[in-house]
Amino acid sequence: MKPSRFIYHAPSEVEEVLELLSEYGDEAKILAGGQSLMPMLNFRLLAPAHLIDINRVTGLDNYALGDSGLSVSALVRHRDLELSPETELAYPILHEGLTNIAHVQIRNRGTICGSLAHADSAAELPSILIALDGRMNVRSKSSRRTVPAEDFFRFHLTSDLDSTELLESVDIPAMTRNSVGAFDEVTRRKGDFALVGAAVVGTWSEQGTIEDCRIVCSGVAPTPLRLKEAEEFISGTDLSDEVLIGVQQLVTESLEPTEDVHTSAEYRKKVTGVVVRRGLARLAGQRRVINV
Repeated sequence: MKPSRFIYHAPSEVEEVLELLSEYGDEAKILAGGQSLMPMLNFRLLAPAHLIDINRVTGLDNYALGDSGLSVSALVRHRDLELSPETELAYPILHEGLTNIAHVQIRNRGTICGSLAHADSAAELPSILIALDGRMNVRSKSSRRTVPAEDFFRFHLTSDLDSTELLESVDIPAMTRNSVGAFDEVTRRKGDFALVGAAVVGTWSEQGTIEDCRIVCSGVAPTPLRLKEAEEFISGTDLSDEVLIGVQQLVTESLEPTEDVHTSAEYRKKVTGVVVRRGLARLAGQRRVINV
């Protein structure tokens, strides 16, 4: 199939983009990498009257890594960060998530901000950004605002973005020396959408206990799901085998995941507990590396 008829715009400045969004609102869609948008247009799941291609806009294709963290602009591709040794060293969990996104061809074109704005609850980046306490920098013609990643995702394929707003960049705070993270997911085949995923982040204290832990699951709810009860369960522990078995049981018993054509809710319950336990076991392993 082919898209329905639309008017194509190719602005070269951010201000032009914001002007177009202000004028057309719900009738317009942003084209960045297009790896999610173009299939939806071709299947006519979306039929915007206006398509705003931001690929020629200057100043949106850069990222900056500094002492305070990482800032990623709207046109930075998945592959840009995946191939950055500095980013991999500073955020191993982000690198793991990026390597799990679809296939290399998709990552060559797809953008970080585009994936986040798409708000697919089974995608890797939304759960990772919440685990890392990321911030979304949103801009319209008349205002700017910053939205915590945890508040950005409203429902499946629905974000906090207004139709007149652009997700201009994303900020991720720096991880401390004792901060650790891991990402894992289960798919039918490499590159498929995840049936279940989990991003886990924490900080090892001087006493050898895990603190400030975040556990965020993908693919189990209409939005990335933070497991706060599980976080409380492991907080202040050494992530021993007994703790890991206990948190797996807690997640399996308390979770009420969604069911769809890909798999059953019961399967997701069991697998989520396993994936969370695996991620936390890797945090325990990273403590030993830090202490060497």
